[in-house]
This record gives sequence, C-alpha cells and structure tokens, in this order.
Amino acid sequence: MSTSSIEATSIPQPQRPWRQAKRAWRQAIVMLVVSVVGATLLMQVTGLAGVIGSYVAFALVFPVVAFLASMKYGKKAGQDKMASAIICLAFGTAFMPWMSILFTVFNRGREAFYSGFLTTDMLVNSSDQPLNMGGLSHAIVGTLILIFIASMVAIPLGIITAIYIVEVKGRFASYARFFTQAMSGVPSIVAGLFIYTTIVVVVFNRFNALAGGLALAILMLPTVARTAEEVLKLVPDDLRAASYAMGASQFSTVFRIVLPTVRSGLVTASILGVARVAGETAPLLLTSQYFVQLTTNILDGPMASLPTYIFANLGAGSDTSVARAWGGSAVLMSIVFILFVTARLLGGRNTKSRH
Repeated sequence: MSTSSIEATSIPQPQRPWRQAKRAWRQAIVMLVVSVVGATLLMQVTGLAGVIGSYVAFALVFPVVAFLASMKYGKKAGQDKMASAIICLAFGTAFMPWMSILFTVFNRGREAFYSGFLTTDMLVNSSDQPLNMGGLSHAIVGTLILIFIASMVAIPLGIITAIYIVEVKGRFASYARFFTQAMSGVPSIVAGLFIYTTIVVVVFNRFNALAGGLALAILMLPTVARTAEEVLKLVPDDLRAASYAMGASQFSTVFRIVLPTVRSGLVTASILGVARVAGETAPLLLTSQYFVQLTTNILDGPMASLPTYIFANLGAGSDTSVARAWGGSAVLMSIVFILFVTARLLGGRNTKSRH
C-alpha cells in the first residue's frame, strides 16, 4: 500500500451527526403514522371501540411496526427497537392513570375557583352557598402548619434513626429497623386513636393542631427513616475509610462527609414523608378536627386542614359542596407539588455549591 493511500485512509472524514438525528425523527414520525393507520384498520376488523380500544389496538400494532422498520439494519436491531416500543407502551400504560387523576381533579375542581377562593375562609358562609362565596384559606394555612409540625418531629428522628442503623450500627440497630418497618404498616386511624387517647384526652383535653401534627409524624417517621437508610447505604465505605484515615472521628465523618454527600437523597426522603401524610384524613378527624375559621393557634382549639375540608364538604352532599371538595383536592395536590419542586431545587443548589 502506498504512502498516499495510507494517509488517505488514516485521515478522519468530517461527520454530520445532525443528519442522523433528523433521520431518526423522520423514522419515528413515520412509525407513529403507520401505527395509527394500522390501529385504525385493526379496530375496524376486530370491533374495538372507545379510548381503551384505540390504545389496545395501537399497543398491538406499534411494536410490530417498530420491528419491521428496523429489520433493514438486522434482526438484532429490529428486536431492540421492538423492545424499546414495548417499554414505551408500558410507561404510557402506567402514566395514563396518573394523568387521568390529575385531569379529573383539576377539571372538576376548577368550578370552585374564583378570585377569593384562596384568600377567604368559611366563617360567615356555608358549603351550600354559591361558589363565589367563601374559600379555603383556613384549610391551606392549617395544612401547612400541620405538615410543619410533623416535619419538625419526623424528619430529624427519621434521619437520626437511619444514622444509628447504618453508621453507628449499635446493639439495638436490628430492633430499630424492625420497629421502623412495623410502624410503616400501622393504619392511619390507629395513629390518630393513639394520639387522641394520650395527647388530646390526657394532656390537653381538647382537639388541637399539635396533636394532629404528632399523629401525622407517627405516619411520616417510618417513610423518612427507611428512605434515609437506603440513601445512606449508597455512600461508599472507601469515603468513610478515607475520613477515618485523616484522623476524623465518627461524628465528624457522619455529619461533615456522609450527610453532605447524600443531602439531595435526604431531601427526597423528607418529601416522600410529606407526600405520605399530606392527604391523611382519619388521624386529623380524631386530633385536630375541623374549624371554619382561619387560626394559627396550635394548642387551643381545632384547626382546619385540606383533607378535613374535603371530607366536610363531600359529606354535605350538595353540588356546590362537592365542587368545593374537588377544588380543595386540586389545591392539596398543588401544594404537594410546590413543596416537592422547592425541596428538589434547594437540594440541587446545595449539591452544586458543594462542588
């Protein structure tokens, strides 16, 4: 082989990867169009009808079209594309019920929204009155207070429990793990009944928000502890060994090395705990009850929350009260979503600042 031919073969030629991306998009669009046409013909032949029938027909046709479209690149490529199509369909199947819930809640709840829905309470209005009167400000404030009380109790205790199980590995670590797992199966009504008999009746002799927050903390604790435990197990032992080799104590290693490393995971554990208790109704009916006026007193008297607001309006039975219940459900889901996004942003910001 001559020198010129060697140089010609060794010199890399410029590529145009954007053309491959455009080709992939065109192929995906053609596959979707062909799948829709094939699903339509299949519905005509088999008699499938409705939204579910259309989805079933598309789910049967789409993997076959994906397989045939990639056969020109070989059998393995066709199998890979078919498997990818099946995975996408499985994700869509799992995603559709969630989207259906969101659509139903917000579609039914939008009837209750007006300019003062989020800023007024129900002190001078009843649930049967027109939807342009009254609101749920008292329930929003009450929910935030109850979640705050539960978080102040459950999040520190849950993380400390996880540290004791994973890092300290004390003689009672197995018992702590067992009781944490057992608590995760406690019915919410049992947690509310426990706080009712020990706090509401014995200590305060009245319903109050502190008792409601403690009831939610009982339900929140195992979720935080178990999730934090799994997060701490992800920290490599080499990182701990390096810290000990530098002369750091176990306390310094845990609180200056391990916990900052998994800070975002601990934030996720906390948010999972909040999501676990945000919609609980049964324990609040036995502890904080329901009150129609906005209040921030956590010790003296009942306090409203979004779950008890929804329960009270749904029990009223009228069209306007049911619409208020749907509106409260939409607000509750929005609050949980906002808390989740805020916590994730804070966790990501802390991680970036550490680097």
